[in-house]
Formats: sequence, structure tokens, C-alpha cells
Amino acid sequence: MRKYIVKRLLISVFILICVTLMIYILMRNLPTSYVSSIARQRAATDKTKSYQVWLDELEEIYHMKDGYLEGYVNWAGEAVKGNFGESWHFKRPVTTVFREKIWYSVVLNIIQCILHIAIAIPLGIKAAVKQYSRTDYMITFVSMMTISFPTFFLAEIMKYVFSTKLGWFPLYGMISRNHEFYSPFGQTLDVGYHYILPVVVLVFLSIGGLVRYTRTNMLEVLSSDYIRTARAKGVAENKVINYHAFRNTLIPVVTILGGSLPSLFSGAMITETLFQIEGIGYTSYQCMTQGDVPFTMFYLAFMSVLTLVGLLIQDILYAVVDPRVRIS
Repeated sequence: MRKYIVKRLLISVFILICVTLMIYILMRNLPTSYVSSIARQRAATDKTKSYQVWLDELEEIYHMKDGYLEGYVNWAGEAVKGNFGESWHFKRPVTTVFREKIWYSVVLNIIQCILHIAIAIPLGIKAAVKQYSRTDYMITFVSMMTISFPTFFLAEIMKYVFSTKLGWFPLYGMISRNHEFYSPFGQTLDVGYHYILPVVVLVFLSIGGLVRYTRTNMLEVLSSDYIRTARAKGVAENKVINYHAFRNTLIPVVTILGGSLPSLFSGAMITETLFQIEGIGYTSYQCMTQGDVPFTMFYLAFMSVLTLVGLLIQDILYAVVDPRVRIS
């Protein structure tokens, strides 16, 4: 296992270098020169330096005059040290902005993940146990709906019905107008109140895939020889389902969940943007639309790392939870 993990880590590092190099080259070849735009803005607000002086300084800082490979090596060298430059949009270090925003996304996605698992797995098992029944068809229909709905469509419907028409929840934002006058506990409840609709949207859109996956695996397990043997021995059906079948159904499900763990830190860009939840997803959207190259480079590199970590976790978990799998 140790050799396997080391080998995968080395492969992941190589893939990360290739991916970040591609991102760097793409950012250098954007049709609009954001460096020129930032230099023009700073020259307009700070009269002590001309546009050309600002442009030369920015090009030197971000190695825009270097070749692709040389510029990438310089950027990567600073990135390894934790220096991703200053965010052009927020006018603060990229890592500082990241530390401030990431926890809003983490809290949102942890709540979503817990509800996602608590709802999807029991529904998938129920659909498999009641195969071809009305319950199975209903659960399958709902799961297919959740897979098919675009995020922006469902979010706008929820906002229209529960915010605009009924007025039960705020339309957007994270805090109320009188938030600062609340007690600490009241402020926590206020933020949680604003999180309800985004969480509902995220949970509704995410349960379909896990429901289908759990149902498929549960059906496969229920048709196994050892399940038929247990039933032939007179074992109670509840014990067959909840003890024998359920444990083996979780083997592939755990690998899927393990791979989704990094998504807890990557943010939900569309949902956060539509509800203006100031997490890392909404922040990255703002930076992309404003041409904030330093933050965009950091966010894309961060997403690449999360993806590689997720794939590694999936492989390791599969070997850990399934004794039939052996890694040579």
C-alpha cells in the first residue's frame, strides 16, 4: 500500500504540473489583456505613476515578457512558497482572500453532504428492496428529475416561490439588515436562515446520482449467492437487508463519497453566485468576470489539486473497504 500511494503521489505531481502549465498558457493567451486594463485603472487612480510604468511593473511581477516555460517556472516557484500574488479585484493577497472566503463554502457543503448522504442512501436501498413497485418508480422518477434540472433553473424557481411569492426566505445574501444588533447566537441563526434555500437546492440536485448508484449496487448485492443462502437459512428479512446486504452495498458507495470529499472545499459556484453566498465559488466567479488573473490562476490550481486528491482517496478507500481488492 505504501509503495502504491507513493507511486500515485508522484504521478499526481506530474499531472498537476501538466495541468497548471496548460492553465498558465491559456491565461497568457486570453484575447483581452487584463494586465493592460489593470495598469490603466491604476494609472487613473494613482497619478504618481504613468500607465506605461504600471504596465512595465505588472508585466515584470507576473513575468509576462518571459517565455511560456520560463514564466511558468517563475510562477510555480512562487506558488510553492505560498505566494500567488495580489488579487486585482480585492487588492489584497490571494491567500488572504481565500482564507476569508473558504469557510463559508465549507460550512455550506458540509451541511449539504450530510443531508445528501442521509437522504440518498436510504432512498436507494428502499428502491432496490421494492424493485418494480410504485415506490421504486416514484423514487426513480424523482432521482431522474434531480439529475436533469439545471442548477440555475431550480434556484430561480425556489427563489421565485419561497422568496418573492411566499416571502419565507431571503432572496439572496448571507445576513439580514439588523444582523449586527443580534446576539452571537442570533447571528448564527440569521446566517443559517439565509443558508436554507441554497442547501435545499444543492441537496435536491445531488441526491439523484447517489440514489441511482446505491439502488444499482443494492440490486447486485441482493442477487448474490450469500444473500440467497441467508434467506434459505431463515434469517429475518430486516437482518438480511440491514446487516448482510447493506454493508456490502457501501463498498462502492464509500469510494464515490471519498472522491466527493474535496468538493467540500471547492465551493458551489453557480449556487453561491445566484444566492450571493460569499464563499470561494462566488468569489472566484467575481474574480473571473473582473479579469483577476492571480486569483483565477490560484483557484484553478486549487481545483486541480482537489481533483487529484479526490482520485487518490477513491483508490485508497476502495482497497481499504473491499478485502477482495489487493494492490500489488
